[in-house]
Amino acid sequence: MQTVLVTGSAGFIGFHLSKLLLSRGYRVVGLDALSDYYDVSLKETRHDLLAKEPNGDAFTPVIGKVETPGLVAALFAEHKPDFVVHLAAQAGVRYSIENPRSYLESNLIGTFEILEAARAHPPKHMLLASTSSAFGANTQMPYQETQRADHQMSFYAATKKSTENMAHSYAHLFDLPVTMFRFFTVYGPWGRPDMALFKFTKAILEGNPIDVYNHGDMKRDFTYVEDLVEAICLLLDAVPERPADGRVPEGDSLSPVAPHRVVNIGNSTSVQLTDFIAAIEKATGLTAEQNLMPMQAGDVPATWADASLLQQLTGYVPKTDVDTGVAAFVEWYQSFYRPNVAGRQS
Repeated sequence: MQTVLVTGSAGFIGFHLSKLLLSRGYRVVGLDALSDYYDVSLKETRHDLLAKEPNGDAFTPVIGKVETPGLVAALFAEHKPDFVVHLAAQAGVRYSIENPRSYLESNLIGTFEILEAARAHPPKHMLLASTSSAFGANTQMPYQETQRADHQMSFYAATKKSTENMAHSYAHLFDLPVTMFRFFTVYGPWGRPDMALFKFTKAILEGNPIDVYNHGDMKRDFTYVEDLVEAICLLLDAVPERPADGRVPEGDSLSPVAPHRVVNIGNSTSVQLTDFIAAIEKATGLTAEQNLMPMQAGDVPATWADASLLQQLTGYVPKTDVDTGVAAFVEWYQSFYRPNVAGRQS
């Protein structure tokens, strides 16, 4: 039984990934701080459910902050993970304007602790989460991994791009195989309360208005969470190798000097925000009252992934459409929270 260390295992993506890994016979060591950035009970419930999975006895939960000096190193020494999926991070573009220090500590120092631990106890492959926000001010669509990404628009994005650079240096110096995966707007059951789908669904069901930024003139590559974690799981075996001659195939983001690669995980489509809201209205049977707002600082008007490298490496491309994914979320939300519906019929 191979061991995967998943940081952020009680988070939205970490929970779904850990569940998938357990179902496929992996042993999972899950590290999570259970921070109070959002409802801690939601995170605790996710961890509790993992322990109740058919292979739940192969799940080892560890409560702690990834940036705590020596904590990750001790986990590496004890469990000797074959693979590492580093998802633990302070998330959210807007919150990075209010509390940038939490991003410095969790995203940069936390990643440093992971890299140092891997240096001492090298795994077969490390996969570290980055973000489509790393593309920043780039307006060339769809986003390709080989495009320059030099002008991040938020401190959150800047920290994630910095982790890509940090990981590259360790990959080069210590021959540590690293894949950085940039995911796009991830949504689905068990999603974060600070994300648009959760906030919109809650407000619509309660009959409250929703804040729609840039007057709805925004596009996002909405990626269903089960598609995302399937791609991550498949990438475990797509281990990058340092090119012997420094030559990289066209379209590949592999570094010429390190076993380091960046991979987009997206749905390969860009959906208008108003269409996303329409999918929520369809799933709830209610009409949203929209409070049209200007663009928020740090946001970008559009994202759109080119996922051809993911397909080349794994044979897989995310495929869940927005109507299907949103309906699954709304069904989960109504089952979990049992809200009193007070909205308007559509």
